[in-house]
Amino acid sequence: MTKKLWFLPFVCTLLIFGGFAPSASASVQADNSLNSRLVSASAGFKNIFLSAAPAPAAPSADTDTYYETAEGKSGEVLKSALHRIISGHTMLSYSEVWTALKETDEDPANPNNVILLYTNESRAKSLNGGSVGDWNREHVWAKSHGGFGTSKGPGTDIHHLRPADVQVNSARGNMDFDNGGSEHPKAPGNYYDGDSWEPRDEVKGDVARMLFYMAVRYEGDDGYPDLELNDKTGNGSSPYHGKQSVLLEWNKQDPVDDSERRRNDIIYDQFQHNRNPFIDHPEWADEIWP
Repeated sequence: MTKKLWFLPFVCTLLIFGGFAPSASASVQADNSLNSRLVSASAGFKNIFLSAAPAPAAPSADTDTYYETAEGKSGEVLKSALHRIISGHTMLSYSEVWTALKETDEDPANPNNVILLYTNESRAKSLNGGSVGDWNREHVWAKSHGGFGTSKGPGTDIHHLRPADVQVNSARGNMDFDNGGSEHPKAPGNYYDGDSWEPRDEVKGDVARMLFYMAVRYEGDDGYPDLELNDKTGNGSSPYHGKQSVLLEWNKQDPVDDSERRRNDIIYDQFQHNRNPFIDHPEWADEIWP
């Protein structure tokens, strides 16, 4: 057997290189083909590495133009200018809010889920409802603070509506926001006492910027309550929300992140067609409430 097969390696070598005596042109063609394959492979690897690198996010709106009439202003003049810019938006029904939140708060790692505001839990979109284990629509500006309910307007404005666990939402109730209290057993990192709620560190700025938006958007000139910030807790049914000094601290402590920017863009592009100015310009909070 060994004697009969001694020639096989020689034959295989010849077959690989194109025959017993390739012509000069065949050699050139083989070299060119090999070079082409090497260049193509190199380009392929380069494309793989380039596609793996995250591309910088492009804004969905020309925010310079959007806020043009507010530039250079401060105090009440800035607040009034922003109010005019963000008013007149498309209003959703309360049932349409379910659909919107499934887009605005979608888990980027699982498109079948949403991220819950206070617990950071990823929960199935299909579990929206009012039972234990469900998520529901949390009004970050408590709807009893001004008594606007769930009709179109501030009650359905998704700039301050977020998915939250049913039991955690109930525990927060209509409390104002402040530091301190006891940690909530179902929401680690969140603290509460008799009249205030402290959200987890990762969303403190989010909460502040949502309340800033509400205090600018709703000024009492379009049939809705005049919502204002104050430096108190225990505001009850008054159209005020606190605690302003703490919210301003949280705005600095927890800067705007990509999830907030993405949410702002989706609301602008797909649903209400207005923006939260304090996500685009968080520094404006100190200009309005020094």
